[in-house]
Amino acid sequence: MRILVLGGTGYLGRHVVARLRALPGAQVLAAGRSPSAAFGVDLAADRPQRLAKTLAAAAPDAVVNCAGATGGDPVTLTEVNARGPALLCAVLREAAPTARLVHLGSAAEYGPGVPGTPVGESAPACPVTLYGVTKLAGTVAVTTSALDAVVLRVGNPVGPGAPVANLPGRMASLLRSAGPGPGAVLRLGDLSDHRDFVDVRDVARAVALAVTAPGHLPPVLNIGGGAAVPVRELVHGLARRAGFQGRLEEGASGSVRSARVSWQCSDIAAAERALGWRPVHDLGDALDALWAATGESGPVP
Repeated sequence: MRILVLGGTGYLGRHVVARLRALPGAQVLAAGRSPSAAFGVDLAADRPQRLAKTLAAAAPDAVVNCAGATGGDPVTLTEVNARGPALLCAVLREAAPTARLVHLGSAAEYGPGVPGTPVGESAPACPVTLYGVTKLAGTVAVTTSALDAVVLRVGNPVGPGAPVANLPGRMASLLRSAGPGPGAVLRLGDLSDHRDFVDVRDVARAVALAVTAPGHLPPVLNIGGGAAVPVRELVHGLARRAGFQGRLEEGASGSVRSARVSWQCSDIAAAERALGWRPVHDLGDALDALWAATGESGPVP
């Protein structure tokens, strides 16, 4: 089985590639903008003809799209999260119409949740951030493509290699730089929001199951931890692992990407029915792995 992973050199992509390479008989090809990628692919900039040539050369039985932007200006978000999947679907229909497409979406597509009520796949998508809007546009491109495709709507991934653009990676880097001394003060945004955190290794396992599942899958499946956890719990959990003895000071503002979403939790029952998937790592496992990885490689890049 030949599997092409777009964004295969990024945070999620590296974990997905490692998991897929453990499948018996799988030949996994990483594609992306990094020089280390087997195929150079940039969904935000590539012309259809160039992408078609890449897909023809890869001859994939399955394609996993891990490429995406979590921040940046509106043009970047739109090009990567909306144009990218639309271009991919259009080219796949011509170059590899029988390949299964597994696309990584985001729980941000749902928008604000109602406290105490996990959100299922049939709930209306009402994103309130540009990130969520552009990710939803990518999901619509995939689900209306007539391809053998599934969108995995991922919660907030946590684990080794988390980039500083996201809160877990940023906190790990800050704590590693601050050291355990008592005099340090870390000034943070509002930590009162609740998020559905999921171990990045569980995300990779869900992708592997989606790639190999027989028959057609539901168009969208939620992949999350299945619980709404205070962001403060993640931050303080990392601080304990760091032996941090300084002060964590909360401010009134949070990230732009998380603005106006105070509570979020995904109903993950459909993924269990369709894939036999449930998370096997809890938040503690994810934080252990994240903190250990920062010690091995220095501050998270």
